[in-house]
Amino acid sequence: MKQRLLDYVALTKPLIVALLLVTTLAAMFVAAEGVLSATLIGWTMAGGALAAGGASALNQYLDRDLDAQMARTARRPIPAGRIKPKEGLVFGLVLSVLSLLVFVVFVNWPAALLSLAGNLYYVLFYTLWLKRATPQNIVIGGAAGAIPPLVGWAAATGSINLPSLFLFAIIFYWTPPHFWALALLKRHEYQRGHIPMAPVVWGEAETRRQIFLYSLIVVTLTLLLTPAQVTGLFYLAAALVLGLILLIHAGVLLHGGTNKQAWRMYKYSSYYLALLFIAMVIDRVAL
Repeated sequence: MKQRLLDYVALTKPLIVALLLVTTLAAMFVAAEGVLSATLIGWTMAGGALAAGGASALNQYLDRDLDAQMARTARRPIPAGRIKPKEGLVFGLVLSVLSLLVFVVFVNWPAALLSLAGNLYYVLFYTLWLKRATPQNIVIGGAAGAIPPLVGWAAATGSINLPSLFLFAIIFYWTPPHFWALALLKRHEYQRGHIPMAPVVWGEAETRRQIFLYSLIVVTLTLLLTPAQVTGLFYLAAALVLGLILLIHAGVLLHGGTNKQAWRMYKYSSYYLALLFIAMVIDRVAL
């Protein structure tokens, strides 16, 4: 029973859910003109967790054939046979429907529609088509992971505006270098699975170059928030330090190209995004 429960939790990709919730919560604090109610935060986090978890479960249901071919994913609950495909499908659909109900009933319609759009984009557009069709899959598909800040902004204000699109753009441009670093590590598995990830199609050298270029873009975007009067000086200082470390990792990877460097880039980029958005909250709430 315990293992089965853990398998269902694994279907939701909890670490990814946690990162998405951090970006959602940060956007709420940045957007709020007054004090946010704990109830609104709670329901928005619940809806976001259900939405992200449901989309992840549906992604694993649809990708079960590819997951079975890759060592990194073959032990996931569905390809490993611990959860039947139909059970994974039903679980993902139930979570997705519940998330929509939570947003509609307890948050607001704009947040509900944005969350739904993100899920449909990820499950139908990215998983079913982009991932298997083009090495630009992560670039275009990154829009799905960039929607949670818009959901948080809409939850707090009832709409989105230009500053909220800055947060969207940060995650959109962060996604390629983050996942391409992982793709460098797993390039042979992607090749066996006939998935056109960047290292498979473009080669490792070009992928490392693209990682560095996208890292430059994302760091530049993060530094524009303070001049745009979205954030203050604490955030700017944090963004400078965090961005410099990111560029160092990307630069070392560009000139080194070892698996160890690719792993360090992948790991740090996860911390980078979480810490960046936490700095936004501190900047808005504590200073």
